[in-house]
Amino acid sequence: MISISFKNTYFLLVFLLFFSFISCGQPKPTNKTKTITNKTQKISNEILTGSQQTSLYLKLFKNKRIALIANQTTVIFNKNGYTHLVDSLFKLNANISKVFSPEHGFRGEADASEEIADGVDLKTGIPIISLYGKSKKPTKEQLDGIDLIVFDVQDVGVRFYTYISTMHYIMEACAEANIPVLVLDRPNPNGHYIDGPTLEIEHKSFVGMHPVPLVYGMTIGEYAQMINGEKWLKNGVQCNLTVIPLKNYTHQSKYKLPIRPSPNLPNEIAINLYPSLGFFEGTTINAGRGTENQFQQYGAPFFPKSEFKFTPKPNFGSKYPKHNGKLCYGVNLNNTNYLNAVNLDYLIDAHNKTPKNEKFFGNTFTIHAGNTKLEQQIKNGQSAEEIRKSWQPKIENFKLIRKKYLLYE
Repeated sequence: MISISFKNTYFLLVFLLFFSFISCGQPKPTNKTKTITNKTQKISNEILTGSQQTSLYLKLFKNKRIALIANQTTVIFNKNGYTHLVDSLFKLNANISKVFSPEHGFRGEADASEEIADGVDLKTGIPIISLYGKSKKPTKEQLDGIDLIVFDVQDVGVRFYTYISTMHYIMEACAEANIPVLVLDRPNPNGHYIDGPTLEIEHKSFVGMHPVPLVYGMTIGEYAQMINGEKWLKNGVQCNLTVIPLKNYTHQSKYKLPIRPSPNLPNEIAINLYPSLGFFEGTTINAGRGTENQFQQYGAPFFPKSEFKFTPKPNFGSKYPKHNGKLCYGVNLNNTNYLNAVNLDYLIDAHNKTPKNEKFFGNTFTIHAGNTKLEQQIKNGQSAEEIRKSWQPKIENFKLIRKKYLLYE
């Protein structure tokens, strides 16, 4: 330990003024949001998630009945690997009343869009309530007796990835019931850029609830602050929000997720390609579901014959893949360079390879794109450069909004 002594009052005053100057330069919490930081933590280059910083939030659990929004990514990393946050808190005798599970379920094994039933965690006996079944928003009865909601789910920074929609409804329900929300922040693996079409509010759905670009360049903690600060909750209500921020993280930090955030995002290549290939969810094109190469390829039986081909079959996370059992020709993207923008070339290429007698765009393409314009632009044969240029005014406007809620550089 380094000790500092002062020979006289003058040196003491100079030190206090210098320390005060440094303190005033720290980011200020946004409206109705608290951030809690650990000032005594040792200096390290390792990125620490909110959940790892237990000393900052365990004290908030004292004498409180807690509910968690959790899935398979809700873990605390340690030198031996990781433990699930629910298991850790259970061992510490935290009063966990229930767990709410988002899309794909508590253990992350369900298909996309598959309804999840309520249940009980076999390991701890804690009741599990689905937020991807009959209701996507907790009811007053489900929140009865809860003193604090803890949200800890890994996001991938893409508008149509539904965990931010689940967070929206959690915040809204808690604002209405006057229950505080604690978000344990996690890195955004696509947090290094902002791009894509901005959602037009008339096309709001569970796969896109807010007027943000497809890739918004914010952690889930920052995004929660934006939902609250912009009064996007029903009737403009705001919840009592606290964020436990990351340590040693910037938006340019390259972060490899140690656990797949959902069944069809198995690795960092798929996660990086997801913003670009996710558009295919609203088309007739298979983007790797039903293979071991999810969101790293695309194709269809009616594409021109090529060396690369695959046959989708039911597997983990995809019980009914597009073109099930049919030989598909397509494009393998495993060797693609790391993307720093949404790549429209894949979508345009697939559209050009689809015969006119085959329907390319499906009913959900508009809600994935966030507008009707993108479909029309593709049909009109506009280039990727022309389409991307049309996104820029709304992206620049969003950046001004986003700036107010950033916790990291």
